[in-house]
Amino acid sequence: MQALASALPYVQIILSVILITAILLQQSGTDVGGALGGGDENFHHTRRGFEKFLFFLSIICGILFALSAVLAVILKAHS
Repeated sequence: MQALASALPYVQIILSVILITAILLQQSGTDVGGALGGGDENFHHTRRGFEKFLFFLSIICGILFALSAVLAVILKAHS
C-alpha cells in the first residue's frame, strides 16, 4: 500500500500531461462566432481517425485522473 501511495503522484503527473496534450491536439469545430453563440446549430461533425482517438483518449485519461485523485484522498485518510 505504501508503494502505491508513493507512486500515485507520478501517475497523476503522467495522466495530466497526456490529458492536456490530448485536449490541446483536438481540432475545434467552432470559430469565434460559434464560441459566442453565433454558430450554425445544424452543423454535425463526425470524428474519424486520429481525432476520434484523441477524443476517447481524453475521456479515458480524465476518468483515470479523477479515479486516481479519489484514491489519493482515500489513501491519505487511512494514513
